[in-house]
Amino acid sequence: MHRDYIKEHNPIRFNDLCLSGKLWTYLADLNEQAQNRLELIIEQMKASEGVTEGMKASDQMAWVGAMNSIRNRAEEIILWEMIYEEDDV
Repeated sequence: MHRDYIKEHNPIRFNDLCLSGKLWTYLADLNEQAQNRLELIIEQMKASEGVTEGMKASDQMAWVGAMNSIRNRAEEIILWEMIYEEDDV
């Protein structure tokens, strides 16, 4: 997603990364950072909203709904913080 974004919105940077041979390394590093950040945000949201294993055992449907909500919000945060960020190189 970020590759397509910089290709469309910042073609000079995209070409620089391609010509220097750093595009895939840059994208792999960004992907790893995004995954780590996503896990951290999910854990923080679970703690702040009281989504626990006890909730999972007692009310599975509520737990699934809460986790889906948390994951969706965390993914949106990652998209706007890391994927569509223009000043991150």
